[in-house]
Amino acid sequence: MLLLSSDGSKTKTVVQKDAEFDVTYNDTVTSDNQTIYAFNHTVSRNKTEGVRVTVDVLSEGAESSPILFVVRQKQAVLSFQVPLILRGLYQRKYPYAHVGRTLCQPPTRSLTETQYFFVDVSTLSSLGTHYQLRISRVDSFTLHTDKKFSFTASPSQPQYFKYVFPDGVDTVIVKVNSEMTFPCSVMSIQDIQCPVYDLDNNVAFIGMYQTMTKTAAITVQRKDFPSNSFYVVVVVKTEDEACGGPLRFYPLRPDELIDAGNRSKTLDVVVSPAISSDVYVMGMLFCLGIFLSFYLLTFLVACVENKRSVDRPTVPGVTPVSPYEYGSFVTNKLTVSSLCLSERSLESVAGRSRQESLSSIEEDDYDTLADIDSDKNIVRTKKYLCVSDLARKDKRVLSKKYQIYFWNIATIGVFYALPVIQLVITYQTVVNVTGNQDICYYNFLCAHPLGNLSAFNNILSNLGYVMLGLLFLLIVLQRDVIHSRALDRNDLNALECGIPKHFGLFYAMGTALMMEGLLSACYHVCPNYTNFQFDTSFMYMIAGLCVLKLYQKRHPDINASAYTAYACLAAVIFFSVLGVVFGKGNMVFWIVFSVLHILATMLLSTQLYYMGRWRLDSGILRRIVYVIYTDCIRQCSGPMYIDRMVLLVMGNIVNWSLAAYGLLKTPNDFASYLLAIAICNLLLYFAFYIIMKLRSGERIQCMAMVCILFTAVVWGFALFFFFQGLSTWQKTPAESREHNRDCIVLSFFDDHDIWHFLSSIAMFGSFLVSVCLVCACTVDEDKAGDHSVMLIEFK
Repeated sequence: MLLLSSDGSKTKTVVQKDAEFDVTYNDTVTSDNQTIYAFNHTVSRNKTEGVRVTVDVLSEGAESSPILFVVRQKQAVLSFQVPLILRGLYQRKYPYAHVGRTLCQPPTRSLTETQYFFVDVSTLSSLGTHYQLRISRVDSFTLHTDKKFSFTASPSQPQYFKYVFPDGVDTVIVKVNSEMTFPCSVMSIQDIQCPVYDLDNNVAFIGMYQTMTKTAAITVQRKDFPSNSFYVVVVVKTEDEACGGPLRFYPLRPDELIDAGNRSKTLDVVVSPAISSDVYVMGMLFCLGIFLSFYLLTFLVACVENKRSVDRPTVPGVTPVSPYEYGSFVTNKLTVSSLCLSERSLESVAGRSRQESLSSIEEDDYDTLADIDSDKNIVRTKKYLCVSDLARKDKRVLSKKYQIYFWNIATIGVFYALPVIQLVITYQTVVNVTGNQDICYYNFLCAHPLGNLSAFNNILSNLGYVMLGLLFLLIVLQRDVIHSRALDRNDLNALECGIPKHFGLFYAMGTALMMEGLLSACYHVCPNYTNFQFDTSFMYMIAGLCVLKLYQKRHPDINASAYTAYACLAAVIFFSVLGVVFGKGNMVFWIVFSVLHILATMLLSTQLYYMGRWRLDSGILRRIVYVIYTDCIRQCSGPMYIDRMVLLVMGNIVNWSLAAYGLLKTPNDFASYLLAIAICNLLLYFAFYIIMKLRSGERIQCMAMVCILFTAVVWGFALFFFFQGLSTWQKTPAESREHNRDCIVLSFFDDHDIWHFLSSIAMFGSFLVSVCLVCACTVDEDKAGDHSVMLIEFK
């Protein structure tokens, strides 16, 4: 056939050929001729066959005048040029002379139908360009459930396959694996419609997709695909930078074509049914059953302890001690005089009228002593301190002071949680709308969707923090009520014996545990590095509150106020955010943080050693020089407070070592590094507390020992599952998926869910240990001085 151009000066030859499948056509095309290949094939409604077009350009220099191939189908048109030019970062151009594309298969309503399609070949090159064309059938175009299929793909030869949901299956998991880390590739799930986006530059246009190195997995639900079927598309990227691979250096010259080399990749794909609704129900009942059992166990223990308290024989003149009033450390002798703090404390309280209204007490009054100010310097700097020396203030004032901890953390929790919930809902919406599953770092091999949530199991497993936090609040409330009733009946033990009992910090700890569960669940809606602080902020809170509670037991008068404590914790969270955003590989940040860490350690050590009786002013350097001269140069004298000094030296060694580690290693996960600092200091504090108690001759009661051992064992197992590392946002999403693993419990929960279960139980146990350690001063009167030194030397 001859066609005239618009000006009639040139003619162009158009040749149409009847062509057949599985035949290689060698031909030459120029600007003066165009070839059309006509194909026909029979399609069936019950059987889907893929049709693949393979093209090779054999002539040199074809990049300047590529050949255009247009495939015209009944309901679709596919066009591409050869050599195929794909772009990478910085507009780098990669030519591919060998191209293979699978044709989109329009659905047919007839039982059988003969469909025609045409392949048009043309170019604007005046020189002849030699090419090869081959059309072939893809017999394994349809994937079958639980049957693995292997194939090879490259940037210019993407592959996609069709999967049809079988009857009775509503959710499936599509897994693609490869033994090759690179080249980087993309797995996409797309609806059955034309065109299919199967090139590096358009695969992210529709559907769900994720980058991959060795593994990728996407959970697909029938409700999202009206045709009850979908395409599994696998595309190999032109560069590996998206998967954490190196970016090869090339000179950046305009329009320079770069040889990408061999980027073929062998992959396997398998589609497996996901869990049924029965497994969801079993998972939820399992989770509820575990934590409701703690409520039942607590109720039984309370009943047993109450019965033992009722059956305990009474001594004339001595009020029975409630098991909820004192802790779990006792000595061999227990007398009324040994339970009392001091005669001075008794006279002080006896002279007070308990009928005064709490509303007349202000927070500003809490630091007011009946003694003159200089008396505080004398009392708090004695070599041998008793608990009564640091429990001289009005108990009602201190109780009101420590209640502020609870109200402040409740307020902080509300203002923190509301925007967090709004943000993670937005994250989940973005993931669902865009289909970009690289936004969130799930364990995709065990991510069970529910509604709009992509990983419901990771959210459900945080229920333990909330339920056990609530249980701890109920336990504290019970003790608070019992103590208040004892005060109302003027019980001597409640008025004058043991350490002062303030429950505000306990309420704050329980609230912090509940908030940790809520915010951890929010983090797992879409876990990534930008919202990791949601998962760690209240961990810092919990560690700080536990340290404050241990210190408050023996130092109620000089413990930090709620405003100071939360301001310091806010500074910690501020540095956590800075570290996550700017800390990776930034040596300046690490130097500044390490210096501040060491300075804060030294300032806190000074505060604890001198019981707050020092001033940070312009004369501090002069006083430091004077102390060094008098105590180290003029005469060599040891520290006045030996036990206190031992703790502070150990604390400084630990913190200086952690600061040096951070400065030398600059770990990528700054938030976890900061949390490790808080946990190390808490453990050091707790160990010193226990050791000093044992030094005093106290023995640990059975309940306290059971709590300590149980908590230690659970923490050990919890940390084992924590360090399994099922994902990590310190790497690219594709590299993170290499750590993904299958579910291990009920086919519903993974290792990280078990960490949530065990860590919530371990935190609850740690809180119970803290409650058990609120003990009375149970020593003989003649040993009260030495023992009291032990009791308050722990800082």
